[in-house]
Amino acid sequence: MAQQPNGQRLEGADLMQDLFKDMGRQVDGMGSSNGQTDGEETDQRVVDEIESLCMNCHANGITRLLLTRIPFFREIVIMSFACDECGFANNEIQSAGEIQPKGAKYALRVEREADLQRQVVKGDTCVFRLEDLDLEIPAGKGQYTNIEGVVSAVKQDLETHQDERMKQMPEVGQRIAGVIQSLTDMLQGRRYPFMVSADDPSGNSWIEPQPGEAAGKWAKVEYNRTPAQNGMLGLGDDVPAPGHEHHAAAAPETEIRPEYHSTGMVPSLPTDDAPASNNVDTEDEIVEDQVYSFPATCPGCTRPCATNMKMVNIPHFKQVVLMSTVCEDCGYRSNEVKTGGEVPEKGRKITLRVETPEDLARDILKSESAALACPELQLRVEPGTMGGRFTTVEGILTNVRKDLRAQAFGLEDGDAEVAEGAGDSMTSESKRTWEEFFASLAEAIEGKRKFTLVLEDPMASSYVQSLTAPAPDPQIDILDYERTHEEEEDLGLNDIKTEGYEQVEQS
Repeated sequence: MAQQPNGQRLEGADLMQDLFKDMGRQVDGMGSSNGQTDGEETDQRVVDEIESLCMNCHANGITRLLLTRIPFFREIVIMSFACDECGFANNEIQSAGEIQPKGAKYALRVEREADLQRQVVKGDTCVFRLEDLDLEIPAGKGQYTNIEGVVSAVKQDLETHQDERMKQMPEVGQRIAGVIQSLTDMLQGRRYPFMVSADDPSGNSWIEPQPGEAAGKWAKVEYNRTPAQNGMLGLGDDVPAPGHEHHAAAAPETEIRPEYHSTGMVPSLPTDDAPASNNVDTEDEIVEDQVYSFPATCPGCTRPCATNMKMVNIPHFKQVVLMSTVCEDCGYRSNEVKTGGEVPEKGRKITLRVETPEDLARDILKSESAALACPELQLRVEPGTMGGRFTTVEGILTNVRKDLRAQAFGLEDGDAEVAEGAGDSMTSESKRTWEEFFASLAEAIEGKRKFTLVLEDPMASSYVQSLTAPAPDPQIDILDYERTHEEEEDLGLNDIKTEGYEQVEQS
């Protein structure tokens, strides 16, 4: 529990906002504190210093800690150790937040010198890859740097002892020399474009995005961790031993419609005396508009929880499944939309011209395999970023704005203006670009600006409501297209065997 100078205590989100600020805001706050009236002193510091043992010479050195937050990411602790006796120094970062409910993988195509300056947070469980060289940086020390810094560090590590390597293992040395030359070409702009990726099961690594990214430039995909990854992170079955029972903190209160509470499920949830069953129902078919429940495992804390499911028929489209998971132990909540049916032969691109307030109220289903784009707004959402959503055009734009504003400036969606000092970790040009982006997005949500919404779905499982159905809607264009080999590979369709699968292959 922290305490302000006026004696008021800080709790929860207030404490987080007080401790983790943008670097610029922390410096400004220190400056204003130093300007207090005569006779008043303050020990407020931007960096905390702690005397600690040097593991190199066993003398005492200084560890410096900086608590800060990164726009479009989250809170981190930057640590720096230096020993004046032997000159040993070490720098690393650690996430100051909790392990995320899902793992995350980021990818960036580096096409120009400015891309080398994109900020990178590499957590201690993150695997960073230079895809074009098939070069992998394994999980290890956390870093807060940029793309150029990561590539330069790899190049420097490989150059260490290269002369001895050439003498003792000439063949290996020649191959490494080729890799070093490729890294040099990347840093000097002679090998554009190239692809980098960061894969972190904890979800606490990051590559900086920019507004108006072209398709395939930057992508983020969230995924469910495997049991092995949960074990690596220290997650799993944490049932206490006999005599060491503990009580988990109660999940935050939430408003759930009565028919979605566990007492109204079909079938009802198993009691403590009855074993859980994976069968949703003994009937052969699932009834539309009926809420079902089945036991699941929370991706946040890995404890048992309930997943609620409801099948809904969308007119002039097909049946979809609405799924909701609520964990009573840790408070994790998620909502997704799943589409069923056979895999279509072609993908589908839906283009909606939004011109009136009525168009903002159209229902829209964005499947988890679909990419969403609004060229006039410089907005693009890659597949897998938002999962499956069933909402309206206005609703999906509002969700995008809410998520981005919270990540960039720590603002709620109802806040009209960016607070003074918010986002000071950004460059002035980047901050101005994001402010212009949010302004254009707000005009579109309020119906003051016409724009085009494009859903490109290789699984043809997305939908935009037609106001003239079953007749064609003049504001909607639908184009069926042949999937590319990369799309087939990403969806796993190249490995599907549809003929003769019942026969055992002869060796």
